Amino acid sequence: MNNTINLNELIQNEVNRISLKYSKDFLDCEDLIKITGLGRDNVRNLMRSKTFPTTKVGKRQVVSVLNFVRWITINNAQSEVDNG
Repeated sequence: MNNTINLNELIQNEVNRISLKYSKDFLDCEDLIKITGLGRDNVRNLMRSKTFPTTKVGKRQVVSVLNFVRWITINNAQSEVDNG
């Protein structure tokens, strides 16, 4: 059994899953609330942070599913390293 995790494959599978579930390639504040379980204020603060990969579409802030999955994967990995 191969226990090696292919990070790119993991990210692609999650991107596909979220894109299919929400039928979109970009997520807005409401989508992130549903996905993360965070409150509206926390999601808005996250979307305003310099480290979160948002894109402006008109007056709306959105994040591509790919960038969201990459961001959350990298931040979770960093958190695990920081926490030992």
